[in-house]
Amino acid sequence: MTSPAPAPPAAAAAKSPPPRIGLAGLATMGQNLALNIAEKGFPISVYNRTAAKVDSTLSRAAAEGALPVLGHRDPRDFVLSLARPRTVVLLVQAGPAVDATIDALSPYLDAGDAIVDGGNEWYQNTERRIHQAASRGVLYLGMGVSGGEEGARNGPSLMPGGDFQAYANVRDILEKAAAQTEDGPCVTFVGPGGAGNFVKMVHNGIEYGDMQLIAEAYDVLHRVGGLSNSEIADVFAEWNKGELESFLVEITADIFTVADPLDGSTGGALVDKILDKTGMKGTGKWTVQQAAELAVAAPTIAASLDGRYLSGLKDERVAASSVLAEEGMPTGLLEKINVDKKVLVDNVRQALYSSKVCSYAQGMNLLRAKSVEKGWNLNLAELSRIWKGGCIIRARFLDRIKKAYDRNPELANLIVDREFAREMVQRQGAWRWVVARAVEAGISTPGMSASLSYFDTYRCNRLPANLIQAQRDLFGAHTYERIDRPGSFHTEWTKLAREGK
Repeated sequence: MTSPAPAPPAAAAAKSPPPRIGLAGLATMGQNLALNIAEKGFPISVYNRTAAKVDSTLSRAAAEGALPVLGHRDPRDFVLSLARPRTVVLLVQAGPAVDATIDALSPYLDAGDAIVDGGNEWYQNTERRIHQAASRGVLYLGMGVSGGEEGARNGPSLMPGGDFQAYANVRDILEKAAAQTEDGPCVTFVGPGGAGNFVKMVHNGIEYGDMQLIAEAYDVLHRVGGLSNSEIADVFAEWNKGELESFLVEITADIFTVADPLDGSTGGALVDKILDKTGMKGTGKWTVQQAAELAVAAPTIAASLDGRYLSGLKDERVAASSVLAEEGMPTGLLEKINVDKKVLVDNVRQALYSSKVCSYAQGMNLLRAKSVEKGWNLNLAELSRIWKGGCIIRARFLDRIKKAYDRNPELANLIVDREFAREMVQRQGAWRWVVARAVEAGISTPGMSASLSYFDTYRCNRLPANLIQAQRDLFGAHTYERIDRPGSFHTEWTKLAREGK
């Protein structure tokens, strides 16, 4: 009996194609973004100088759903593991570490490959690296990433700027990895050069202002109204259901519900045990510096930065309190404010909202001024859209900011958009009341006060700047303009004043 012919060998499993994207820098943000990309169905290679970081990333990838993450401990193997055109995302500390990582990877990159820096980098460093990369035919993006660790893992707001082709090569990946809203993924090509990093910097400046204003609202509620932490948690949770709905208001409500884990006997709130000394990483300072260079008023953001500087003077503040108390200065409230809690809460809500509008308006005006200077053609409506999800400053009213710029892309200021103008007028009474009561009580509200002064200055059709110009002309012959005839004028003020006497 003839034996049947043997069956042909089973076809070998098709080899998986190499990843299109890699990520170097596996601290928490880098790990989370890599896992996010892999979870969206895109295999990714990862690399870190420290092998333990690679191992921990691979362990997380296995534990979080056998995600397609390939680990590498050698820069050459890492780069060559990628399909051409290669895209390498960097998530390392801004500054020299970025240059060092680029130097380690560059020998293995070919013309047409791309580098994407996802750190909080100074925009001029990105523009320098764009030119350096271009000399080798390598594409370069500076991409702002907002949302913290949670955002990186589950969907951040992404602000890429630089070489458009570098963005186009991985646009589908970034759109899947970004936060998703009803208006689409929270990513867009921002513009050329260092536009992406600059936009992220201003985003962070707005964030500084937002956090300062929320802290002031808490301070007034607590010190003027005597609200407990539990009551404050309820207030912020309720505010998060309305026009103030935002990530920062949401997490503030949560913070006031957390008991101190190291003090279980009393059940005291953890927030009360935290030293009143704020840290920072530099983007707020850069924002204020750029506002000054571009002659854009950003007093709310500047006040928030000053607030952080002053918070750092903890020992000096304690000493000052003691010295002034010896001279008769009360250490508590200067004046007891008798007010119904419900009235106080509602007035603070309106003051916070109005102040936030001013803070966002200042940030948007700074973006527009820089866009004009650099020819970036920033789309403020589109930037508002991608900030609606994933990022730290995401808020309900960003949708209305987007619509304001959709209606008028050349809008001079959010304050003069008809919808926002109407709201500011309606809320300005409560806003003034809160700032006035804070002044009477001796409570510092630099952000709210700066916002209110900004509003009052911007709406004023006649400022006392005429006197300042007269002074400048008197001591420096800087000249002045007149309201009744064209041209520049100079007056011998001192001579005429003496003659008049």
